[in-house]
Amino acid sequence: MQKLPIGIQTFSEIREEEYRYVDKTKIAFELINNGKYYFLSRPRRFGKSLFLSTLQAVFEGKKELFLNLYIHDAWDWQTTYPVVNMSFAGVARNIAAMQQDIRNILKDNQERLNINCRSEEDTGGCLRDLIRKASEQYQQKVVILVDEYDKLILDNLDQMEVAREAREILKDLYTIIKDCDEYLKFAFFTGVSKFAKVSVFSGLNNLSDISLDPRYATICGYTQDDLEDVFIDLLHDVDMEKVRDWYNGYNFLGEKVYNPFDILLFIDKGCVFNTYWFATGTPTFLLKLIRQNNYFLPRLADLRVESSLLDGFDIDHIRLEPILFQAGYLTIQEVHELEFGGFAYTLYYPNREVALSFNDALIRFLTDATSYTPTKTDLFSVLKHGDIESLKDVLISLFSSIPYNNYVRNTVAEYEGYYASVIYAYFASLGIRIIAEDVTNTGRIDLTIFLNDNIYIIEFKVDGGTDPLEQIKERKYAQKYVGQGAVYLVGILFSSAKKNIETFSWEKIDCHSDNVCIVNPSHQNDEEDM
Repeated sequence: MQKLPIGIQTFSEIREEEYRYVDKTKIAFELINNGKYYFLSRPRRFGKSLFLSTLQAVFEGKKELFLNLYIHDAWDWQTTYPVVNMSFAGVARNIAAMQQDIRNILKDNQERLNINCRSEEDTGGCLRDLIRKASEQYQQKVVILVDEYDKLILDNLDQMEVAREAREILKDLYTIIKDCDEYLKFAFFTGVSKFAKVSVFSGLNNLSDISLDPRYATICGYTQDDLEDVFIDLLHDVDMEKVRDWYNGYNFLGEKVYNPFDILLFIDKGCVFNTYWFATGTPTFLLKLIRQNNYFLPRLADLRVESSLLDGFDIDHIRLEPILFQAGYLTIQEVHELEFGGFAYTLYYPNREVALSFNDALIRFLTDATSYTPTKTDLFSVLKHGDIESLKDVLISLFSSIPYNNYVRNTVAEYEGYYASVIYAYFASLGIRIIAEDVTNTGRIDLTIFLNDNIYIIEFKVDGGTDPLEQIKERKYAQKYVGQGAVYLVGILFSSAKKNIETFSWEKIDCHSDNVCIVNPSHQNDEEDM
């Protein structure tokens, strides 16, 4: 039985050791024949390095590795090309370490190509020498493959001055590649983030960005057909709809794909559903960014952005939304063509794994809770059974467990959204359907939650003001869901002084008929009850 290529990024090893391989060589062939300079952004552990390794094997003419693959009979194997492979996979936390990493990368390429640079200390000059001499020595144009082009920057976003210096170092290096155009056959850059071209690629402005090109949507990742072809013998007793719900859903404006790492670990661990991809790296920088900017998390339940927002960002103007998308925590759910031209996207979690694990991380990070926090099992149970009194207890226990210092850090007395964000993350960690700022013809519902036949309409307030339950009733928010199930109206008033829920009031509406009928009278729980 063929082995699973877990963590293996070298194409030759996969083929020589007879690991299972999903054929991406048709896409490689099309890219090579249709252009010269490419850029691809994909989340971590998505197969970018393996695709570059595949390209390298093609250009180096290793025909024997491609038997029974698409490109085997389509490529001219008589012609080979020298390849300069630059991978910034290491961790460099200061400028000296970055410069040394670059020197090491160039040294490895010199040894492999049997070429000497005039000065290894001058990294830009060395790269120029390497490209020019390789072309002359091998009598062919050179192929440039750059993996994790952005890692020197991303690893230092917590120390912005170092990140800015890294940006300048990389900009100078990539400008050299542009200047060597006459010696180049093909160039391919990959990374997680998509920095604005004027930021990192100002000198290499002829890159074709295929990150959201429908023709190459499946360049990395596994499609449903891939699972049912390459891995079907290992999945014959598995609920494929559940697999799709847990791991599929990444949309790059084409066919949706699975993260390969998830599928390989899922199979290897006996087809047990778990958060395999998320567990390989906590998005600490993103979590800090959310807390520092008091980001209103319910916005993630229905996040609509203009397409230009995903076209790239600079470290001097960091926006959370494109980072969440590029890192794989959000994906494109819907495409909207704008009447005045252009497109907008609705972003959402790609699948259950990301929704569960990302919101678990959010709730831990937002609350810093070290004592008892209500379990997700409790929360799911009360929502499933419409046990609103117990829902109140669960939420009060949640806020009681948050350390006082965390409130101070989040200036919670001035930040109403913090409470809503904590509750949203807690609900979203269940993987259930949620709509934030749910639009009706009379206003916007703060949060609408769906579980089985139960619908929860929730309104939040802080420190008095309009009674949240009365607002729900006056604006007839429930009318939108008449006939769709049992609707619970829940008004929650928080106290910034008490750091918890002050009043919790609710009513149940029978919406199984066309007539709105209150089944339970209003339940009001004031601070004395708590």
